[in-house]
Amino acid sequence: MDPQHRTPQRRPSGASARHRLRLPAWHALAFVVALAAAAALAQEAESTALPDEALERRIITIDSSGGTQRGNLRFGPIYYEHPDAEGIVATVSTLTIRAPRAELRGPDEVLLSQAQGRRRADFDGGVVVTRGRLIATGDSLAYDEATGLGVLTGSASVVIAPATEGEDEVLITAATVTFDVDTDVSISEGEVLLVNGDQTAESERLRFEEARNLGQLTSGDGRTLVTRAGDDGPLTIEAREIRVLTDLKALYANGAVEVVDGPITSHGEIVFYDDDEEVAEVIGAPAVAVDEAAGVRLETDRIRQDVRYRFVEAIDATVPTSYSVEQFALTGE
Repeated sequence: MDPQHRTPQRRPSGASARHRLRLPAWHALAFVVALAAAAALAQEAESTALPDEALERRIITIDSSGGTQRGNLRFGPIYYEHPDAEGIVATVSTLTIRAPRAELRGPDEVLLSQAQGRRRADFDGGVVVTRGRLIATGDSLAYDEATGLGVLTGSASVVIAPATEGEDEVLITAATVTFDVDTDVSISEGEVLLVNGDQTAESERLRFEEARNLGQLTSGDGRTLVTRAGDDGPLTIEAREIRVLTDLKALYANGAVEVVDGPITSHGEIVFYDDDEEVAEVIGAPAVAVDEAAGVRLETDRIRQDVRYRFVEAIDATVPTSYSVEQFALTGE
């Protein structure tokens, strides 16, 4: 790891003032899993005819006061260096980038002053990115004004402070993290690990909407895993796709879901899990739960799996559920 690389300090977590989840009735809603992260974000961010305000939002400014500049000031590239690890400060929309070295370049034979919207800025030597409650670190970052995307690479780490004091922060590590300056969305890829209190999620890709504290975890053709630590052993939820609301500690899993809690294993197509209530609702056609310790097998459309007291029971299909799939819908769905 670069000696100048800094890992944000974790804030101590106090007693959690948990939110009790009260959601409207659930009904079926089809989801389309996003494809490759950079391509998906680029498609969302890029436009052939950007409004002036959108173009302005993507323009990057670089302040290297106290450092040095060299290169072609008219046509670029311009190289910035600063003796302080975070001495170069760049801003673009709500994103702030700090590093000891940077480079700004535009298209060949075009004045930098006339290339706004088509320039590229690269930062290395240890990078710190801030946006709202988010602090991210990595070895380097490449930003492209044309797409409005900044890609952080090299031991990428993200810390998102809780919106409410006393709640748990969100920690994310991945091979790369892509920031969209047009939105509050970040995409983490490559051996993604998300830690939120006593819950840990593992996937290949994480889309995170910072303002909503909503994360979507996928792994291509593979599986996504969430593990909740407990005094009596871990609870695991595995599925093709898992979405989490980190502030509510609520979870929605979709696609051949398996829930394992000690001797109890449940299977279904959809699972909702509320960490405050410590209850999973398993939905399938049918859903199946097996309690090996009690010698019980349950097969029905809806199953309530009580994690706190470790039992399962059938739910009358005519009784409205307290969970809502719409609350987990991504912006734009």
